[in-house]
Amino acid sequence: MGRPPTRQKELKDGWYVEVRNKGSKTGMKIRRETLPEMEQMVKDYQRTKEVIILGESRGGKFVDKDGNVIKKKKR
Repeated sequence: MGRPPTRQKELKDGWYVEVRNKGSKTGMKIRRETLPEMEQMVKDYQRTKEVIILGESRGGKFVDKDGNVIKKKKR
């Protein structure tokens, strides 16, 4: 057994959504290549799961619709 990685994995380019069971604190990230694919996936999962749209990732960072990098909020 080796030691666990210390860096986070870099995100692939695409649209990310977090899907979790209702009332749960943790979920899983799901990626889709295009915006219409992501919107269809949200419609499918909304009936039974809690869906949080994380946004578009480019170059390993989330960007807004103008292409500016979104900074994470400190908790």
